[in-house]
Amino acid sequence: MLSVSTKYFPLLLVTISLFCRFEPVQAQEIKPDQLKSSYDVVIYGGTSGGIAAALQAQRMGKTALLIEPGTHLGGLSSGGLGATDIGNKAAIGGVAREFYRRLGTYYSQADSWVYQKRSDYKSRRKNSSETEMWTFEPHVAEATFEKMLIADQVPWVKKQRLDLKQGVQKKQGRISAIKMESGLVVKGKVFIDATYEGDLMAVAGVSYHVGRESNATYGETLNGIQTRNAVFHQFIKPVDPYLVPGDPKSGLLPGVQQEGPGGKDGEGDHRVQAYCFRMCTTDVPENQREWVKPENYDPQRYELLLRNFEAGDHRVPWAPTLMPNRKTDTNNNFAISTDNIGMNYEYPDADYEKREQIFQEHLTYQQGLMWTLANSPRVPPAVQKQFHKWKPAKDEFQDTEGWPFQLYVREARRMISEYVMTEKNCTSELIAEDSIGLAAYTMDSHNQQRYAIDGKALNEGDVQVGVPNPYPIAYRSIRPRKSECQNLLVPVAMAASHIAYGSIRMEPVFMVLGQSAATAASQAIDAGTAVQDIDYSTLRKQLLKDKQILIWTGPRKEPPIRVKSLSGIVVDDTDARSSLGWKKSSSITPYVGQGYQHDGDADKGKREIVFTAEIPQDGLYEVRVYYVPSSNRATNVPYELRTAEGPVTVRVNQRKKPNQGQYQLLGTFLFKSGKQKILTVSNQGTDGHVIVDALQLVPVKSN
Repeated sequence: MLSVSTKYFPLLLVTISLFCRFEPVQAQEIKPDQLKSSYDVVIYGGTSGGIAAALQAQRMGKTALLIEPGTHLGGLSSGGLGATDIGNKAAIGGVAREFYRRLGTYYSQADSWVYQKRSDYKSRRKNSSETEMWTFEPHVAEATFEKMLIADQVPWVKKQRLDLKQGVQKKQGRISAIKMESGLVVKGKVFIDATYEGDLMAVAGVSYHVGRESNATYGETLNGIQTRNAVFHQFIKPVDPYLVPGDPKSGLLPGVQQEGPGGKDGEGDHRVQAYCFRMCTTDVPENQREWVKPENYDPQRYELLLRNFEAGDHRVPWAPTLMPNRKTDTNNNFAISTDNIGMNYEYPDADYEKREQIFQEHLTYQQGLMWTLANSPRVPPAVQKQFHKWKPAKDEFQDTEGWPFQLYVREARRMISEYVMTEKNCTSELIAEDSIGLAAYTMDSHNQQRYAIDGKALNEGDVQVGVPNPYPIAYRSIRPRKSECQNLLVPVAMAASHIAYGSIRMEPVFMVLGQSAATAASQAIDAGTAVQDIDYSTLRKQLLKDKQILIWTGPRKEPPIRVKSLSGIVVDDTDARSSLGWKKSSSITPYVGQGYQHDGDADKGKREIVFTAEIPQDGLYEVRVYYVPSSNRATNVPYELRTAEGPVTVRVNQRKKPNQGQYQLLGTFLFKSGKQKILTVSNQGTDGHVIVDALQLVPVKSN
């Protein structure tokens, strides 16, 4: 649920107007006085997941009502996020795939292409043999959702916000009705909270979490504060964070939250990953709006951005992905971009008025950012040129003056149920037995704060670690504890740790979970039981019948190797000292910890990584190193050891599998006790990609 502005954005009085290249459709939106006295399944939240749930409930023979608190259906899928984040398309089935296939049908028609020819549009997300379309225009997505609802005769109402104080009526552990701010009361047998924020769940008294758990909470490695992993979307030049450069007493520039990261890596906190708007821009002059300078524009808000350019970072700070008809879905990129870092911590638990303020602050920030990039003389000309070429599309978001109606709420509340999805599910170390769908995207967290340290600005919180395989999502993770509510399902603000949610929180997955939630709801009604007590085998049978994908049967990669599972002294690459230029990756398994580093087969002789270890006592140690082999690796990687008997260099052919299976044994060497440099890996004279992962020292027991 999103609080849409009543100051900046005019409210729609009827359903959206469909653009000329769509055939007119009969609106299924109904007025409150047309509602039935009760429904079987009530879905609160017209997100993509909510729409899938409403469709499935109706197809299961149940009466369904979809309630949208805002003015548009589709959530982020119609709110600008047209570049579908997938992970693995083969993991998507059911209603979700039906939606993307309908988009494919639409874009297969010549008259759907107004500003370019169909043959001229290329997307790496689509193969030529596919009938689905994974990239699309916002208004096309919304109209497609509406057509699907109308075809199945699913009614919906808009502009009905849940009463956040007294919006849930419960009897004997079950929701009997929900009440809107307008006074509208809707009764139902089972309720589904499909909002990004989890408002219905919260008002119903279900346990939830906001912020990052500590790594210790669920035995993870990527949760909590993350400074060492925050290498992407990071400052690459030193930039002074103070109002008066060099003077900490002058205070911090806007957009810099504090001195220091506020804790140690892995510690939990209240912070939420940054939000932004996914803009739809175009380079077609006749379809362009101008960038808007907001009324309360504050140039100081962009001083850090301009200093970053002046420090030498001339990267264009956004990520436009081409959509059909010469448009884009534009996302955050690099050190200072559309992510309004640190300005959303209060959003998940806020009331509508406060959310509106946060919404407006994000709108003002992003509008001002774009105007600055297009107009400030301190922006490098090559960068500024991009913002003269690409501007907001006239034929998108027409009732909101070209700006998305949907704020990208990447995470808000997350339910705490009897089964919380964690990093171990994502890495295939744990396999949920009650699968209701698959997730497959990278564990992805955007930055959560910007801080000052040693006179420089840094971002914190960005994590991008791949998952080895598509993995099952547990039915138990979308249902509350039975003691808290017996007829509520939560497929969007579901039970997952912060880092696991970073992988699950993709629009196709929300549709998959919404469909599965509605199937479970229907079966609970038929059986006259709580949603916690339905028979999983019966649920599974119906999900498979409806073409959901529950188990990954494709090629499988090995899960990562946990540092704690290794004996002796282990120094992962993240704990080593790296020169500039190394790149992180997690694309090939098995690796130790959170991934590995590689030199990109570039700048030979200029890159090295030094491993330091604390040797507890004099003695012989096996020296083991880890790397993932491949055909593009170097055949002559130098491993330079500092032993008690002098330096030793061992060259390794990384195209071959390590000589001990998982690890390469360099040999057994004598080391003296104390903290010391043990190993240096460089790309000096190498003939391919150099891979650096963990170092392991295993003491050799004397006979």
